[in-house]
Amino acid sequence: MKKLFKVLGVLLLILILVVVGAITYVTQALPNIEAPADLRVEVTPERVARGEYLANHVCVCMDCHSTRDWNTFAAPPVPGTLGKGGEVFDRTMQFPGRFVSRNITPYGIGSWSDGEIYRAITSGVSKDGHPFFPVMPYPYYNTMDNEDVYSIIAYLRSLPVIESQPEPSKADFPVSVILHTIPKPAAPVQRPDPSDKLAYGAYVTNAAGCRECHTKMVNGERMGEPFAGGFEFSFPNGAVLRSPNITPSVKGGIGTWTRDQFIARFKSYSDSTYMPKKIDHAKGDFQTVMPWSMYTGMTEQDLGAIYDHLFSLEPVENSIERWTDPVAKTN
Repeated sequence: MKKLFKVLGVLLLILILVVVGAITYVTQALPNIEAPADLRVEVTPERVARGEYLANHVCVCMDCHSTRDWNTFAAPPVPGTLGKGGEVFDRTMQFPGRFVSRNITPYGIGSWSDGEIYRAITSGVSKDGHPFFPVMPYPYYNTMDNEDVYSIIAYLRSLPVIESQPEPSKADFPVSVILHTIPKPAAPVQRPDPSDKLAYGAYVTNAAGCRECHTKMVNGERMGEPFAGGFEFSFPNGAVLRSPNITPSVKGGIGTWTRDQFIARFKSYSDSTYMPKKIDHAKGDFQTVMPWSMYTGMTEQDLGAIYDHLFSLEPVENSIERWTDPVAKTN
C-alpha cells in the first residue's frame, strides 16, 4: 500500500509540474504575434473622415472608450470624453473578471507605433504583448479591410489629448490563461463592393459587432445561437436588460420588419424631433446599452446592408423578455 501511495504521489507531482509548465509556457510564450514593424499610416483628411465614421458609427470604438451618460436613454458619450477610456465591464455583466477600456487618445497610445495599434485592433494584443479580453471585439476586426483599419488609426491619431489613466484589466483564472490563446494574426479581406449586397452586408455586420451583443453569453463564453439574443446586462439597481433576437424569425425576431422600418428605427435617433430622455432609476425606467446615438449616424446604405445580411440568416425562434426591474415591479 505504501508503494502505491508513493507511485500516486510521484504521478501527482508529475501532473502538477506538467500543468505548471503548460501554464507558464502559454502565459509567457503566447500570444506570439508580431506588430508590423514597417507599417506607416499616412494621416490624410480622407482617412481621418473614414476613421471617424467607422469609430463612431459602425465599429463604435468610442462606445466603450468614452464616458457614457447612464442617466440618459441609451447612455450617449459625454462630450469631451471621446477616447478617454475607463468604462468597466465586470462580473455583473457576465464577464469573467474586471475589464476596463484604455485611453486611446494620443495621451494613451501616442507612444505606440502604427503597427502596434494595428495589432491591437486586429489581434487584441497590447504594446507590451499581453492579450486583451475580447470584450474588445478584435475577433471581428481581425478580418476588416486594411484600409479601414488604417483609417481608424489615422482618426485615433487626430483625437484631442485627454489625460486619464484607467486601471488595468484583470481576468479571473483560468480565463487569465486561456486569454493568451485567443489572439490570431490579422486576416484582412477586401471590403466588398456595395453592389454585392450579401457580401457587403456581411462585412458591415461583422465590423459593427452585431453578433457580439445579440448572442447569449455565460461566464465570458457565447452559448446561444448567433444573433438570437439573450445577452444579459445587469444594472446597479438590480434591473436586467437582455439583447433581442435579430434573426428573421417572425416568432421573437425581426421577421416582420421591412427594410425601411429597420433603417428608420436607427435614424429616428437623429431626427430633429428626437429628444434624449433622462432616466429615473428610482422609478425603474427602461435603459439600454445599445448605443443608438452612435449607430444612428450610420449611412442608410450600411444600415440597409446589415438588414440584408440579417435576413439571409436562418430564423431562430427565441422570444426574449427584454427588461426586468425589481423597482418597476414594486411601483
